Amino acid sequence: MSPKVSPSPTNNSLPMLVSKDRELSWQIASNLLISFKYAWAGIVYAFQTQRNFRIHVAVCALAIALSIFLRLETVEISIIAITSGLVLTLELVNTAIESIVDLTVKQSYHELAKIAKDCAAGAVMVSALVALLVAATLLLPPLAGLILSNL
Repeated sequence: MSPKVSPSPTNNSLPMLVSKDRELSWQIASNLLISFKYAWAGIVYAFQTQRNFRIHVAVCALAIALSIFLRLETVEISIIAITSGLVLTLELVNTAIESIVDLTVKQSYHELAKIAKDCAAGAVMVSALVALLVAATLLLPPLAGLILSNL
């Protein structure tokens, strides 16, 4: 079930996702399945609304697929998956922080809001650069060997 979109009370040009299932989301989930449903809703929201999250998902899938194609060791594939998962996790945290900050400051500028958003985005960038370094270290040697052997 996809969430329904309704206009934000503060600005009609900024949609706010609202779902009837989430009206009482401030309450503790009644069971584990409901908790997973809410977590999945957050992932779906990020995928639908955050361009960078979609880019990170695509790069993650590409890196893991390339790892499997190049027949890397299981531990190497795991390292690539863990670093990629960290990037996705931090992107979700960044989205949450941005949403909380936007809710708090509404449409006004505040230097502390800028710092919070910039630092959260910086955390994503650091993790993405580390993941890129890890992937390059593990993927480039076998990829270069494959390319050179076919020349």
